[in-house]
Amino acid sequence: MRTVFLDRDGVINENRTDYVKSWDEFVFLPGALAALQLLRERGYQVFVVTNQSGVGRGILSSQELDALHWAMRDAIEGHGGAIADVFYCPHPPEAGCDCRKPRPGLLLQASRRHSCDPTQSYVIGDSLTDVQAGLAVGATPILVLTGLGRQSLGVARLRGAERLAERLAPSPTLPARGGTRPAPSPRAGEPQGERLAAGSTAMH
Repeated sequence: MRTVFLDRDGVINENRTDYVKSWDEFVFLPGALAALQLLRERGYQVFVVTNQSGVGRGILSSQELDALHWAMRDAIEGHGGAIADVFYCPHPPEAGCDCRKPRPGLLLQASRRHSCDPTQSYVIGDSLTDVQAGLAVGATPILVLTGLGRQSLGVARLRGAERLAERLAPSPTLPARGGTRPAPSPRAGEPQGERLAAGSTAMH
């Protein structure tokens, strides 16, 4: 099954400078629910991979974050979408863990648990760290310009992000179930996004 790894804050829901601490503070971005519905209809398996250092900082508990994620998944299913699983890093940057993006630990954990090939997947996020994590596992990164996307755009062009999209939104060109991953240049039949810049340099 084709796989999409989604960042959460700034991609699915609005960012908050003081962390999203409860379902009451969770606000879906425009177009996100419809895009998730279309991903399900087109046969994609969708995982959320998200840095949530608020847990490690004591701002919310792991139980509170789990409850928030179950509420998010229920709302998405209520609109025809589906999240197969949620993976998060609870650690602050100074912890030096392997699971915090830009390190690829969350993507590798999801790939092992669900027996999917990350090299045949897309990683969609609003930050350079999402791009770097995707490239580290051989996935195709797509930078959305919601959240921190516009701030990350200039550096992402230099680090190998091949595509951008204004936001996570429905696209009629998503490939149907059973398709193969297309070449890096944009073609009909893949998650919508245009090349960031001609001659962008991949990070090796």
